[in-house]
Amino acid sequence: MEPAETTVRAVRDVGPDTVAIDLASPAGFAAEPGQFVKLTAVLDGEEESRFYTVSSPETDDAFELTVSYDADEAGGFSEYLLALDAGDAVTVTGPFGRDYYEGEARSLVLAGGPGVGPAVAIAERALRDGNEVTVVYRDDAPVHEDRLAAAASAGAEVFVLGDDDAVREAVADAYDGQQLFVYGFADFVDLAEASVTAAGGDLDGAKVESFG
Repeated sequence: MEPAETTVRAVRDVGPDTVAIDLASPAGFAAEPGQFVKLTAVLDGEEESRFYTVSSPETDDAFELTVSYDADEAGGFSEYLLALDAGDAVTVTGPFGRDYYEGEARSLVLAGGPGVGPAVAIAERALRDGNEVTVVYRDDAPVHEDRLAAAASAGAEVFVLGDDDAVREAVADAYDGQQLFVYGFADFVDLAEASVTAAGGDLDGAKVESFG
């Protein structure tokens, strides 16, 4: 989709130094859990853009982006996003990405830090589709805990973990040949891939999105 202007529906705190931004879906917009979009703004006379992964299970009427920031060192774009309010206009392009949920019957989602956005979206969509899903989420300061708890109550297997060894153990327990999704920064992606390999898994066909 070409760049389109849309409006903010809401901005909500969803955990430490993290907000969820609800945007109205532009005409013709459709994204699957795990895809991402580009937001563009003019800051100090210069056009700047950032990419954010969709964190809502559906995008028919509106969609959600989960945005983490450093409270002590928030950059100009983060400050712009945090200042948004309902009714403000934003420019969005996309969706992008090939590593998204496509109705797989059994999924294992490994998420580190901001990877929780696509993780909760995939979990909720899979449950709505009547499919099996397991989420292994590594973060020192977890976010979207209410949605993760709701997914667990609805039948998902959910691990919220605070150290790398626990991730390795959880993957060893949970991996059983499911469709594998991995979302997070490069160090977490390395951890996730090593954990799957140690569990006897095969990374062929895995859907992996590294955030750099």
